Amino acid sequence: MIWRISAVFALLAGPLWGASCEDIRFEGNRFTVCEVDLSQNSARLFWRDEAGELYGSFDALPDDVIIATNGGMYHNDRRPVGHYLENGTEVVRPITSAGPGNFGLLPNGVLCLNDGSAAVIETRRYAEERPQCTYATQSGPMLVIDGALHPRFLEDSDSRKRRGGVGVSEDGQTLFIAVTGNAVNFHSFGTLFRDALGTPNALFTDGTITRLFDRASGRADIGAQMGPILAITE
Repeated sequence: MIWRISAVFALLAGPLWGASCEDIRFEGNRFTVCEVDLSQNSARLFWRDEAGELYGSFDALPDDVIIATNGGMYHNDRRPVGHYLENGTEVVRPITSAGPGNFGLLPNGVLCLNDGSAAVIETRRYAEERPQCTYATQSGPMLVIDGALHPRFLEDSDSRKRRGGVGVSEDGQTLFIAVTGNAVNFHSFGTLFRDALGTPNALFTDGTITRLFDRASGRADIGAQMGPILAITE
C-alpha cells in the first residue's frame, strides 16, 4: 500500500523537522512530494558504510533519517552509473557523453549537496566548473533546465511509467523530492517541477524501481536492494 500518508503527521512534520511529504494531484496525476528546508535538515547520500558494506535498503540507514529515496541510477552490482561523490571523495567521474536509455538522454545532470544548500546542475557545465559539493550524484535526463522542460519531452508521449526525481528552489535552500503515484510521461513529470513546485532545475533519478521512505507517515516502500540512497536527516 503506497498511499498511507497521515494528515496529522504531515502537519507535525513541517514545524518539527522542516521536512514533510504530502500526496497531491496535479493535472490529473498523483504524486507524493517531499519538501525539505535545508536550513533545518541535512541531505546526503548513502551507498556503502565504513566497512564497505552496501546500505541497500531503508532499514540499514541511521535512525535519524526521516525521508529517503533512490539516489540515482545504478548497475546490477549497485555501483552508481554516473558521477558519484561521497563525503568529498569521487567514486565515479562525470560522464558527459550521450548514451542509451534515460541516463544518456542529454542533457542530464548532477545533484550537488552541501551543508545547508543544494543544486541541480547540467552535467557538462558541472564537469567544466567543478563546483564545491560534499555529495553528488549524476542521473538523467534533466526534467527542467533553467526554467524550461527538457527539449526531447513530448506532451503526448505514450511512454508512461512510475518515476522519481528531485528539484531545488532558486535560492538553493529547499529540496523537493517527488515520486509518482501513477504512470506518467516525462513531460508531465517535468511540468510538476516547473509549474507546481517552481524549481528552475530538476533531475530524473530513476523509474519503475523508485521507492520512498517517510518516517512521519510510516511509508517504507519495499523492493530489491538499491544503489545510492538520497536521505534527509534531522
